Amino acid sequence: MKKLAIAAAVIAVGAGAYVLTSKEDNAVSANEMLQYIPADTLLFSGQLTPFPLEDYLYSMPMGLNSKASLEQLEQAGPFSTEQERFFVSLYKSYLTSFENPDLFLKTFGFPSQIESYTYTLGALPVFKIQVENEAAIWALLDKASEESGLVHKAESIKGLEYRAYPLIAEDETIDMVFAQQDGWLTITLNTSFNQASLLETALGLTKVDNPISDTNVIENITSTHGFLQDSISFVNHVELVKGLTSSDGNMLAKQLTKLVEMDGTQSDPFAEFKTPECKAEFGAIAANWPKTVMGLTSFSVDRKQTNFDAKVVIESNNQVILGALTKMRGFIPGFAQNLNDNVASVGIGLNVMQLAPALTEIWQDLQTPSYQCEALAQMQYGLSEQNPAMLGMMTGMANGVQGVSASIIDFTLTDENGEPGFKQLDSLIALSANDPDMLLNMVKPFVPQLANVELTKNGDAVDVTPYLMLPPELGVTAKMAVKDQHIVIYSGEKGEALANQLNDEQVVANGLTAMSLDCQKLLTPVLKLIEDSGEPIPEEISALKDYDMRMQFTFDVTDKGLAISTKANSKAK
Repeated sequence: MKKLAIAAAVIAVGAGAYVLTSKEDNAVSANEMLQYIPADTLLFSGQLTPFPLEDYLYSMPMGLNSKASLEQLEQAGPFSTEQERFFVSLYKSYLTSFENPDLFLKTFGFPSQIESYTYTLGALPVFKIQVENEAAIWALLDKASEESGLVHKAESIKGLEYRAYPLIAEDETIDMVFAQQDGWLTITLNTSFNQASLLETALGLTKVDNPISDTNVIENITSTHGFLQDSISFVNHVELVKGLTSSDGNMLAKQLTKLVEMDGTQSDPFAEFKTPECKAEFGAIAANWPKTVMGLTSFSVDRKQTNFDAKVVIESNNQVILGALTKMRGFIPGFAQNLNDNVASVGIGLNVMQLAPALTEIWQDLQTPSYQCEALAQMQYGLSEQNPAMLGMMTGMANGVQGVSASIIDFTLTDENGEPGFKQLDSLIALSANDPDMLLNMVKPFVPQLANVELTKNGDAVDVTPYLMLPPELGVTAKMAVKDQHIVIYSGEKGEALANQLNDEQVVANGLTAMSLDCQKLLTPVLKLIEDSGEPIPEEISALKDYDMRMQFTFDVTDKGLAISTKANSKAK
Protein backbone atom coordinates (compact mmCIF):
# COMPACT_ATOMS: atom_id res chain seq x y z
CA MET A 1 0.00 0.00 0.00
CA LYS A 2 1.61 3.18 -1.26
CA LYS A 3 0.69 5.45 1.63
CA LEU A 4 1.90 2.98 4.24
CA ALA A 5 5.17 2.46 2.37
CA ILE A 6 5.68 6.21 2.38
CA ALA A 7 4.94 6.38 6.09
CA ALA A 8 7.39 3.57 6.82
CA ALA A 9 10.09 5.42 4.90
CA VAL A 10 9.44 8.60 6.85
CA ILE A 11 9.82 6.73 10.14
CA ALA A 12 13.38 5.84 9.20
CA VAL A 13 14.45 9.49 8.96
CA GLY A 14 17.28 10.28 11.39
CA ALA A 15 19.19 13.40 12.25
CA GLY A 16 22.13 14.79 14.22
CA ALA A 17 22.70 18.02 16.09
CA TYR A 18 25.43 20.41 17.13
CA VAL A 19 26.58 20.35 20.74
CA LEU A 20 28.05 22.74 23.33
CA THR A 21 29.28 22.93 26.90
CA SER A 22 26.76 23.68 29.62
CA LYS A 23 26.15 27.30 30.53
CA GLU A 24 22.86 27.25 32.41
CA ASP A 25 21.30 24.63 34.62
CA ASN A 26 17.81 25.65 33.46
CA ALA A 27 18.47 25.21 29.71
CA VAL A 28 15.58 22.75 29.48
CA SER A 29 12.92 24.30 31.70
CA ALA A 30 13.32 27.75 30.12
CA ASN A 31 13.27 26.53 26.53
CA GLU A 32 10.02 27.56 24.80
CA MET A 33 10.77 25.49 21.69
CA LEU A 34 10.23 22.29 23.69
CA GLN A 35 6.55 23.17 24.08
CA TYR A 36 6.07 22.38 20.38
CA ILE A 37 7.78 18.97 20.57
CA PRO A 38 5.65 15.99 21.65
CA ALA A 39 6.76 13.76 24.50
CA ASP A 40 6.20 10.71 22.26
CA THR A 41 8.60 11.89 19.53
CA LEU A 42 10.42 8.96 17.98
CA LEU A 43 13.66 10.91 17.89
CA PHE A 44 14.92 14.17 19.29
CA SER A 45 18.08 16.16 18.71
CA GLY A 46 18.20 19.57 20.32
CA GLN A 47 20.85 22.27 20.58
CA LEU A 48 19.38 23.80 23.71
CA THR A 49 21.81 26.71 24.00
CA PRO A 50 23.53 28.70 21.22
CA PHE A 51 26.38 26.88 19.51
CA PRO A 52 29.40 29.00 18.35
CA LEU A 53 29.10 27.95 14.72
CA GLU A 54 31.46 30.59 13.32
CA ASP A 55 34.30 29.76 15.72
CA TYR A 56 33.72 26.06 15.11
CA LEU A 57 34.04 26.48 11.34
CA TYR A 58 37.28 28.41 11.73
CA SER A 59 38.72 25.77 14.07
CA MET A 60 37.95 22.87 11.75
CA PRO A 61 40.79 21.69 9.47
CA MET A 62 39.99 22.76 5.93
CA GLY A 63 41.19 19.48 4.46
CA LEU A 64 37.98 18.67 2.67
CA ASN A 65 38.59 19.26 -1.01
CA SER A 66 35.44 20.87 -2.34
CA LYS A 67 36.73 20.83 -5.91
CA ALA A 68 37.33 17.07 -5.81
CA SER A 69 33.93 16.51 -4.19
CA LEU A 70 32.26 18.59 -6.86
CA GLU A 71 33.99 16.58 -9.58
CA GLN A 72 32.85 13.33 -7.96
CA LEU A 73 29.33 14.73 -7.79
CA GLU A 74 29.38 15.53 -11.51
CA GLN A 75 30.65 12.04 -12.31
CA ALA A 76 27.81 10.53 -10.26
CA GLY A 77 25.26 12.05 -12.68
CA PRO A 78 23.35 12.44 -14.80
CA PHE A 79 20.53 13.39 -12.47
CA SER A 80 17.34 12.77 -14.39
CA THR A 81 14.65 14.13 -12.09
CA GLU A 82 13.96 17.66 -10.99
CA GLN A 83 14.05 16.55 -7.36
CA GLU A 84 17.52 15.03 -7.73
CA ARG A 85 18.88 18.13 -9.42
CA PHE A 86 17.31 20.32 -6.72
CA PHE A 87 19.13 18.58 -3.87
CA VAL A 88 22.35 18.34 -5.90
CA SER A 89 22.24 22.12 -6.34
CA LEU A 90 21.85 22.64 -2.59
CA TYR A 91 24.74 20.26 -1.93
CA LYS A 92 26.92 22.14 -4.43
CA SER A 93 26.18 25.38 -2.61
CA TYR A 94 27.29 23.69 0.60
CA LEU A 95 30.53 22.38 -0.94
CA THR A 96 31.51 25.64 -2.60
CA SER A 97 31.02 27.67 0.58
CA PHE A 98 32.10 25.33 3.38
CA GLU A 99 35.85 26.02 3.21
CA ASN A 100 35.23 29.73 3.84
CA PRO A 101 33.36 30.24 7.14
CA ASP A 102 32.22 33.77 6.27
CA LEU A 103 30.94 32.66 2.86
CA PHE A 104 29.19 29.66 4.42
CA LEU A 105 27.33 31.79 6.96
CA LYS A 106 26.43 34.31 4.26
CA THR A 107 25.24 31.65 1.80
CA PHE A 108 22.93 29.97 4.30
CA GLY A 109 22.02 33.04 6.30
CA PHE A 110 23.12 31.48 9.59
CA PRO A 111 24.10 33.53 12.67
CA SER A 112 27.51 33.12 14.28
CA GLN A 113 25.82 31.33 17.21
CA ILE A 114 23.01 28.97 16.42
CA GLU A 115 20.37 26.62 17.82
CA SER A 116 18.69 23.72 16.01
CA TYR A 117 16.12 20.99 16.70
CA THR A 118 15.13 17.77 14.98
CA TYR A 119 12.15 15.68 16.07
CA THR A 120 9.08 13.88 14.78
CA LEU A 121 5.35 14.38 15.01
CA GLY A 122 4.46 10.72 14.77
CA ALA A 123 5.97 9.75 11.42
CA LEU A 124 6.44 13.35 10.26
CA PRO A 125 10.02 14.70 10.55
CA VAL A 126 10.57 18.32 11.57
CA PHE A 127 13.83 20.25 11.45
CA LYS A 128 14.21 23.77 12.85
CA ILE A 129 17.29 25.97 12.76
CA GLN A 130 17.95 29.60 13.54
CA VAL A 131 18.63 31.97 10.63
CA GLU A 132 19.86 35.54 10.64
CA ASN A 133 19.12 36.44 7.03
CA GLU A 134 15.85 35.02 5.70
CA ALA A 135 16.56 36.42 2.23
CA ALA A 136 19.67 34.19 1.96
CA ILE A 137 17.54 31.06 2.41
CA TRP A 138 15.06 32.11 -0.27
CA ALA A 139 17.94 33.03 -2.62
CA LEU A 140 19.52 29.62 -2.04
CA LEU A 141 16.25 27.85 -2.81
CA ASP A 142 15.63 30.06 -5.86
CA LYS A 143 19.04 29.12 -7.22
CA ALA A 144 18.34 25.41 -6.71
CA SER A 145 14.94 25.79 -8.33
CA GLU A 146 16.41 27.57 -11.36
CA GLU A 147 19.13 24.95 -11.81
CA SER A 148 16.80 21.98 -11.36
CA GLY A 149 13.51 23.11 -12.85
CA LEU A 150 11.67 22.18 -9.65
CA VAL A 151 9.07 24.88 -9.04
CA HIS A 152 7.58 25.48 -5.62
CA LYS A 153 4.00 26.22 -4.72
CA ALA A 154 3.44 29.35 -2.63
CA GLU A 155 1.05 28.40 0.19
CA SER A 156 -0.09 29.84 3.49
CA ILE A 157 -1.63 28.53 6.66
CA LYS A 158 -2.96 30.67 9.50
CA GLY A 159 -1.28 33.66 7.88
CA LEU A 160 2.15 32.06 7.62
CA GLU A 161 3.48 31.84 4.08
CA TYR A 162 5.58 28.84 3.11
CA ARG A 163 7.04 27.13 0.07
CA ALA A 164 6.09 23.59 -0.92
CA TYR A 165 8.43 21.73 -3.28
CA PRO A 166 6.84 18.56 -4.72
CA LEU A 167 8.75 15.35 -3.99
CA ILE A 168 6.03 12.93 -5.11
CA ALA A 169 3.15 14.04 -7.33
CA GLU A 170 1.13 10.96 -8.22
CA ASP A 171 -2.03 9.53 -6.65
CA GLU A 172 -0.69 10.72 -3.33
CA THR A 173 1.52 13.79 -2.94
CA ILE A 174 4.40 14.63 -0.65
CA ASP A 175 5.87 18.13 -0.53
CA MET A 176 8.98 19.39 1.22
CA VAL A 177 7.98 22.51 3.10
CA PHE A 178 10.21 25.50 3.88
CA ALA A 179 8.90 28.25 6.17
CA GLN A 180 10.53 31.09 8.08
CA GLN A 181 9.17 32.91 11.09
CA ASP A 182 10.73 34.89 13.94
CA GLY A 183 14.28 33.98 12.93
CA TRP A 184 13.63 30.25 12.58
CA LEU A 185 13.69 28.12 9.44
CA THR A 186 11.42 25.08 9.53
CA ILE A 187 11.85 22.19 7.10
CA THR A 188 9.23 19.46 7.15
CA LEU A 189 6.94 17.40 4.92
CA ASN A 190 3.31 17.87 3.99
CA THR A 191 1.25 15.13 2.37
CA SER A 192 -2.16 14.70 0.80
CA PHE A 193 -3.10 12.28 3.58
CA ASN A 194 -2.17 14.13 6.75
CA GLN A 195 -4.45 16.57 8.51
CA ALA A 196 -3.82 20.31 8.14
CA SER A 197 -3.46 20.58 11.91
CA LEU A 198 -0.32 18.46 11.74
CA LEU A 199 1.34 20.99 9.43
CA GLU A 200 0.26 23.80 11.75
CA THR A 201 2.00 22.06 14.62
CA ALA A 202 5.13 21.36 12.56
CA LEU A 203 5.38 25.04 11.60
CA GLY A 204 5.12 26.13 15.22
CA LEU A 205 1.65 27.66 14.93
CA THR A 206 0.06 25.25 17.43
CA LYS A 207 1.57 23.76 20.57
CA VAL A 208 1.26 20.03 21.19
CA ASP A 209 -0.99 18.68 23.93
CA ASN A 210 1.70 16.65 25.70
CA PRO A 211 5.00 18.49 25.16
CA ILE A 212 8.38 17.09 26.07
CA SER A 213 8.85 20.15 28.30
CA ASP A 214 6.23 18.70 30.67
CA THR A 215 8.38 15.59 31.23
CA ASN A 216 11.77 14.95 32.78
CA VAL A 217 13.10 12.98 29.79
CA ILE A 218 15.95 15.34 28.92
CA GLU A 219 16.93 16.01 32.53
CA ASN A 220 16.96 12.26 33.26
CA ILE A 221 19.22 11.58 30.28
CA THR A 222 21.74 14.22 31.34
CA SER A 223 21.84 13.12 34.97
CA THR A 224 21.92 9.38 34.22
CA HIS A 225 24.75 9.54 31.70
CA GLY A 226 26.65 12.60 32.89
CA PHE A 227 25.95 14.59 29.72
CA LEU A 228 26.16 18.33 29.40
CA GLN A 229 22.65 19.72 29.32
CA ASP A 230 23.05 22.06 26.35
CA SER A 231 22.63 19.47 23.61
CA ILE A 232 20.90 16.10 23.82
CA SER A 233 19.77 13.56 21.23
CA PHE A 234 17.87 10.30 21.56
CA VAL A 235 15.92 7.66 19.66
CA ASN A 236 12.94 6.34 21.64
CA HIS A 237 12.63 2.58 21.10
CA VAL A 238 9.59 2.34 23.37
CA GLU A 239 7.56 4.83 21.34
CA LEU A 240 8.61 3.23 18.05
CA VAL A 241 7.47 -0.20 19.23
CA LYS A 242 4.28 1.29 20.66
CA GLY A 243 3.54 2.92 17.30
CA LEU A 244 3.93 -0.35 15.39
CA THR A 245 2.18 -2.67 17.85
CA SER A 246 -0.87 -0.61 18.81
CA SER A 247 -3.69 1.26 17.10
CA ASP A 248 -3.76 4.35 19.28
CA GLY A 249 -0.85 4.11 21.72
CA ASN A 250 0.83 7.28 20.46
CA MET A 251 0.78 9.76 17.58
CA LEU A 252 2.58 7.35 15.23
CA ALA A 253 0.09 4.55 15.95
CA LYS A 254 -2.87 6.84 15.30
CA GLN A 255 -1.37 8.04 12.01
CA LEU A 256 -0.76 4.51 10.74
CA THR A 257 -4.25 3.45 11.77
CA LYS A 258 -5.71 6.44 9.93
CA LEU A 259 -3.76 5.54 6.78
CA VAL A 260 -5.19 2.03 6.81
CA GLU A 261 -8.71 3.38 7.23
CA MET A 262 -8.23 5.88 4.40
CA ASP A 263 -6.96 3.28 1.98
CA GLY A 264 -9.61 0.69 2.70
CA THR A 265 -8.30 -1.73 0.04
CA GLN A 266 -5.80 -3.76 2.05
CA SER A 267 -5.44 -5.09 5.55
CA ASP A 268 -3.09 -3.52 8.08
CA PRO A 269 0.47 -4.58 7.16
CA PHE A 270 1.42 -4.28 10.84
CA ALA A 271 -1.46 -6.50 12.01
CA GLU A 272 0.84 -9.41 12.89
CA PHE A 273 2.63 -7.18 15.41
CA LYS A 274 -0.62 -6.02 17.04
CA THR A 275 -1.64 -9.33 18.56
CA PRO A 276 -1.77 -9.29 22.37
CA GLU A 277 1.28 -11.56 22.49
CA CYS A 278 3.41 -9.44 20.14
CA LYS A 279 2.34 -6.21 21.76
CA ALA A 280 3.33 -7.49 25.20
CA GLU A 281 6.57 -9.19 24.15
CA PHE A 282 7.86 -6.43 21.88
CA GLY A 283 6.92 -3.97 24.62
CA ALA A 284 8.96 -5.92 27.17
CA ILE A 285 11.99 -5.94 24.87
CA ALA A 286 11.68 -2.18 24.30
CA ALA A 287 11.36 -1.62 28.05
CA ASN A 288 14.64 -3.50 28.49
CA TRP A 289 16.32 -1.40 25.76
CA PRO A 290 14.35 1.86 26.01
CA LYS A 291 16.46 4.45 24.18
CA THR A 292 19.62 5.21 22.32
CA VAL A 293 20.91 8.48 23.76
CA MET A 294 23.65 10.84 22.59
CA GLY A 295 25.40 13.70 24.32
CA LEU A 296 28.67 15.31 25.36
CA THR A 297 30.67 14.95 28.54
CA SER A 298 33.02 17.80 27.60
CA PHE A 299 33.32 20.38 24.84
CA SER A 300 35.34 23.51 24.08
CA VAL A 301 35.74 25.55 20.92
CA ASP A 302 37.55 28.68 19.79
CA ARG A 303 38.95 29.78 16.45
CA LYS A 304 42.17 27.86 17.00
CA GLN A 305 40.88 24.45 18.00
CA THR A 306 37.91 22.31 18.97
CA ASN A 307 37.88 19.58 21.62
CA PHE A 308 34.97 17.32 22.41
CA ASP A 309 34.18 14.06 24.13
CA ALA A 310 30.87 12.61 22.92
CA LYS A 311 29.05 9.46 23.92
CA VAL A 312 26.32 7.28 22.45
CA VAL A 313 24.65 4.89 24.88
CA ILE A 314 22.23 2.12 23.96
CA GLU A 315 20.36 2.05 27.23
CA SER A 316 19.61 -1.33 28.76
CA ASN A 317 17.84 -2.62 31.83
CA ASN A 318 18.80 -6.22 31.02
CA GLN A 319 21.29 -6.90 33.79
CA VAL A 320 21.89 -10.48 32.62
CA ILE A 321 23.25 -9.38 29.24
CA LEU A 322 25.10 -6.39 30.69
CA GLY A 323 26.61 -8.63 33.37
CA ALA A 324 27.74 -11.19 30.79
CA LEU A 325 29.34 -8.52 28.61
CA THR A 326 31.05 -7.07 31.69
CA LYS A 327 32.67 -10.44 32.35
CA MET A 328 34.13 -10.35 28.83
CA ARG A 329 35.92 -7.05 29.41
CA GLY A 330 39.68 -7.30 29.25
CA PHE A 331 42.75 -5.10 29.40
CA ILE A 332 43.56 -2.20 27.07
CA PRO A 333 46.96 -0.58 27.81
CA GLY A 334 47.37 3.15 28.08
CA PHE A 335 49.13 3.54 24.72
CA ALA A 336 46.05 2.19 22.93
CA GLN A 337 43.93 4.88 24.58
CA ASN A 338 46.31 7.76 23.88
CA LEU A 339 44.86 10.46 21.65
CA ASN A 340 48.00 12.55 21.07
CA ASP A 341 51.30 10.62 21.07
CA ASN A 342 50.97 7.92 18.40
CA VAL A 343 50.12 7.73 14.71
CA ALA A 344 47.48 5.04 15.19
CA SER A 345 46.55 2.54 17.88
CA VAL A 346 44.02 -0.21 18.42
CA GLY A 347 43.26 -2.24 21.50
CA ILE A 348 40.89 -5.16 22.07
CA GLY A 349 40.21 -5.98 25.69
CA LEU A 350 38.89 -9.52 25.99
CA ASN A 351 38.94 -11.99 28.85
CA VAL A 352 39.12 -15.11 26.68
CA MET A 353 38.43 -17.41 29.63
CA GLN A 354 35.04 -15.72 30.08
CA LEU A 355 34.11 -15.54 26.38
CA ALA A 356 32.26 -18.84 26.06
CA PRO A 357 30.51 -18.67 29.48
CA ALA A 358 29.41 -15.07 28.88
CA LEU A 359 28.06 -15.75 25.39
CA THR A 360 26.25 -18.79 26.79
CA GLU A 361 24.57 -16.60 29.42
CA ILE A 362 23.46 -14.17 26.70
CA TRP A 363 22.26 -17.06 24.51
CA GLN A 364 20.22 -18.52 27.36
CA ASP A 365 18.74 -15.14 28.26
CA LEU A 366 17.61 -14.54 24.68
CA GLN A 367 15.67 -17.80 24.84
CA THR A 368 13.84 -16.85 28.02
CA PRO A 369 10.92 -16.56 28.12
CA SER A 370 9.68 -18.68 25.24
CA TYR A 371 8.03 -16.17 22.92
CA GLN A 372 4.46 -16.63 21.70
CA CYS A 373 4.64 -13.83 19.12
CA GLU A 374 5.29 -15.58 15.80
CA ALA A 375 7.99 -13.19 14.57
CA LEU A 376 9.92 -13.41 17.83
CA ALA A 377 9.38 -17.17 18.11
CA GLN A 378 10.99 -17.68 14.69
CA MET A 379 13.97 -15.59 15.71
CA GLN A 380 14.26 -17.51 18.95
CA TYR A 381 14.11 -20.85 17.14
CA GLY A 382 16.94 -19.89 14.81
CA LEU A 383 19.02 -18.73 17.77
CA SER A 384 18.49 -22.00 19.62
CA GLU A 385 20.55 -23.82 16.99
CA GLN A 386 23.60 -21.57 17.55
CA ASN A 387 24.89 -22.82 20.91
CA PRO A 388 28.06 -20.84 21.76
CA ALA A 389 29.28 -23.47 24.21
CA MET A 390 31.50 -24.88 21.44
CA LEU A 391 33.60 -21.74 21.72
CA GLY A 392 35.02 -23.15 24.93
CA MET A 393 36.94 -25.76 22.96
CA MET A 394 38.20 -23.18 20.46
CA THR A 395 39.36 -20.69 23.09
CA GLY A 396 40.90 -23.20 25.49
CA MET A 397 44.39 -22.61 24.11
CA ALA A 398 44.09 -18.89 24.75
CA ASN A 399 42.87 -19.08 28.34
CA GLY A 400 44.39 -16.31 30.38
CA VAL A 401 44.56 -13.86 27.51
CA GLN A 402 43.22 -10.45 28.56
CA GLY A 403 43.69 -8.45 25.37
CA VAL A 404 45.77 -7.62 22.34
CA SER A 405 46.87 -4.15 21.30
CA ALA A 406 48.99 -2.55 18.59
CA SER A 407 50.36 0.89 17.85
CA ILE A 408 52.29 2.68 15.13
CA ILE A 409 54.18 5.29 17.13
CA ASP A 410 56.15 6.96 14.36
CA PHE A 411 57.42 6.17 10.87
CA THR A 412 59.16 7.55 7.80
CA LEU A 413 59.05 6.03 4.35
CA THR A 414 61.66 5.43 1.68
CA ASP A 415 61.58 4.33 -1.92
CA GLU A 416 64.70 2.41 -2.92
CA ASN A 417 64.83 1.38 -6.57
CA GLY A 418 61.08 1.54 -6.85
CA GLU A 419 60.56 -0.63 -3.74
CA PRO A 420 58.69 1.25 -0.99
CA GLY A 421 59.69 0.50 2.56
CA PHE A 422 60.26 1.96 5.99
CA LYS A 423 63.26 4.17 6.56
CA GLN A 424 62.27 4.09 10.20
CA LEU A 425 59.37 2.37 11.99
CA ASP A 426 58.52 2.59 15.68
CA SER A 427 55.71 0.20 16.51
CA LEU A 428 54.47 -2.18 19.16
CA ILE A 429 52.21 -5.22 19.39
CA ALA A 430 51.31 -6.44 22.88
CA LEU A 431 49.47 -9.56 24.01
CA SER A 432 48.39 -9.21 27.65
CA ALA A 433 47.78 -12.35 29.70
CA ASN A 434 47.59 -13.59 33.27
CA ASP A 435 50.59 -15.89 32.70
CA PRO A 436 52.44 -14.95 29.48
CA ASP A 437 55.19 -17.56 30.01
CA MET A 438 52.69 -20.43 30.14
CA LEU A 439 50.83 -19.02 27.14
CA LEU A 440 54.02 -18.78 25.08
CA ASN A 441 55.00 -22.36 25.89
CA MET A 442 51.54 -23.59 24.91
CA VAL A 443 51.73 -21.80 21.57
CA LYS A 444 55.23 -22.95 20.59
CA PRO A 445 54.22 -26.47 19.42
CA PHE A 446 51.76 -24.91 16.98
CA VAL A 447 54.11 -22.17 15.73
CA PRO A 448 57.39 -23.86 14.74
CA GLN A 449 59.08 -20.50 14.16
CA LEU A 450 58.94 -19.84 17.91
CA ALA A 451 60.35 -23.20 18.96
CA ASN A 452 63.88 -21.83 19.46
CA VAL A 453 62.80 -18.54 21.01
CA GLU A 454 63.66 -18.45 24.71
CA LEU A 455 62.26 -15.53 26.68
CA THR A 456 62.41 -14.68 30.36
CA LYS A 457 60.16 -12.21 32.09
CA ASN A 458 61.65 -8.73 31.83
CA GLY A 459 64.76 -10.27 30.28
CA ASP A 460 66.58 -9.46 27.08
CA ALA A 461 64.61 -9.13 23.88
CA VAL A 462 65.14 -11.58 21.02
CA ASP A 463 65.39 -10.59 17.36
CA VAL A 464 62.49 -12.37 15.64
CA THR A 465 62.73 -10.66 12.27
CA PRO A 466 63.66 -13.91 10.46
CA TYR A 467 60.78 -15.80 12.06
CA LEU A 468 58.19 -13.24 10.97
CA MET A 469 59.27 -13.66 7.34
CA LEU A 470 59.13 -9.94 6.69
CA PRO A 471 60.40 -8.91 3.24
CA PRO A 472 63.92 -7.43 3.64
CA GLU A 473 63.02 -4.46 1.47
CA LEU A 474 60.59 -3.28 4.16
CA GLY A 475 63.58 -2.43 6.34
CA VAL A 476 61.89 -3.52 9.58
CA THR A 477 63.68 -5.15 12.51
CA ALA A 478 61.37 -6.77 15.07
CA LYS A 479 62.24 -7.85 18.60
CA MET A 480 60.22 -9.97 21.02
CA ALA A 481 60.20 -9.88 24.82
CA VAL A 482 58.09 -10.54 27.88
CA LYS A 483 57.34 -7.40 29.89
CA ASP A 484 55.73 -8.39 33.14
CA GLN A 485 52.28 -9.69 32.00
CA HIS A 486 52.74 -8.79 28.33
CA ILE A 487 54.28 -10.57 25.36
CA VAL A 488 55.52 -7.78 23.11
CA ILE A 489 56.88 -7.51 19.59
CA TYR A 490 58.32 -4.09 18.83
CA SER A 491 60.48 -2.19 16.38
CA GLY A 492 62.45 1.02 16.84
CA GLU A 493 63.64 2.84 19.94
CA LYS A 494 60.24 4.40 20.59
CA GLY A 495 58.64 0.96 20.27
CA GLU A 496 61.07 -0.40 22.86
CA ALA A 497 60.41 2.52 25.21
CA LEU A 498 56.67 1.98 24.96
CA ALA A 499 57.09 -1.74 25.57
CA ASN A 500 59.11 -0.99 28.73
CA GLN A 501 56.27 1.19 30.02
CA LEU A 502 54.06 -1.89 30.15
CA ASN A 503 56.08 -3.08 33.14
CA ASP A 504 54.23 -0.47 35.17
CA GLU A 505 50.73 -1.32 33.92
CA GLN A 506 48.70 -3.82 35.90
CA VAL A 507 46.47 -6.06 33.83
CA VAL A 508 42.92 -5.24 34.94
CA ALA A 509 39.56 -5.30 33.17
CA ASN A 510 39.19 -1.78 31.81
CA GLY A 511 37.40 -1.99 28.46
CA LEU A 512 36.38 -3.82 25.30
CA THR A 513 37.81 -1.87 22.36
CA ALA A 514 39.68 1.37 21.72
CA MET A 515 41.03 2.95 18.52
CA SER A 516 42.84 6.21 17.90
CA LEU A 517 44.23 8.00 14.86
CA ASP A 518 46.26 11.15 14.24
CA CYS A 519 45.45 12.13 10.68
CA GLN A 520 48.37 14.50 10.17
CA LYS A 521 50.98 12.10 11.59
CA LEU A 522 49.69 9.45 9.24
CA LEU A 523 49.67 11.63 6.13
CA THR A 524 52.89 13.63 6.60
CA PRO A 525 55.33 10.76 5.81
CA VAL A 526 53.25 9.76 2.80
CA LEU A 527 53.28 13.30 1.42
CA LYS A 528 57.05 13.62 2.02
CA LEU A 529 57.70 10.37 0.15
CA ILE A 530 55.75 11.62 -2.85
CA GLU A 531 57.54 14.97 -2.75
CA ASP A 532 60.98 13.31 -2.55
CA SER A 533 60.12 11.14 -5.52
CA GLY A 534 59.50 14.20 -7.66
CA GLU A 535 56.05 12.97 -8.58
CA PRO A 536 53.11 15.39 -8.40
CA ILE A 537 50.99 14.95 -5.30
CA PRO A 538 47.45 13.84 -6.23
CA GLU A 539 45.01 16.64 -5.57
CA GLU A 540 42.80 14.55 -3.30
CA ILE A 541 45.83 13.77 -1.08
CA SER A 542 47.28 17.27 -1.18
CA ALA A 543 43.98 18.63 0.10
CA LEU A 544 44.48 16.65 3.31
CA LYS A 545 47.96 17.96 4.16
CA ASP A 546 46.56 20.47 6.66
CA TYR A 547 43.97 18.10 8.09
CA ASP A 548 45.14 18.45 11.69
CA MET A 549 42.78 16.20 13.63
CA ARG A 550 43.08 13.46 16.24
CA MET A 551 40.25 11.03 16.95
CA GLN A 552 39.62 8.24 19.43
CA PHE A 553 36.78 5.72 19.54
CA THR A 554 35.98 3.33 22.36
CA PHE A 555 33.30 0.72 22.92
CA ASP A 556 32.49 -0.52 26.39
CA VAL A 557 29.69 -1.79 28.60
CA THR A 558 28.45 -0.15 31.78
CA ASP A 559 25.56 -0.75 34.15
CA LYS A 560 23.59 1.76 32.04
CA GLY A 561 24.04 0.02 28.67
CA LEU A 562 26.40 -0.21 25.71
CA ALA A 563 28.54 2.90 25.33
CA ILE A 564 30.38 4.21 22.26
CA SER A 565 32.60 7.19 23.02
CA THR A 566 34.25 9.56 20.56
CA LYS A 567 36.97 11.98 21.56
CA ALA A 568 38.42 14.43 19.06
CA ASN A 569 40.75 17.39 18.81
CA SER A 570 41.02 19.50 15.67
CA LYS A 571 43.24 22.51 15.04
CA ALA A 572 42.97 25.25 12.48
CA LYS A 573 45.83 26.03 10.12
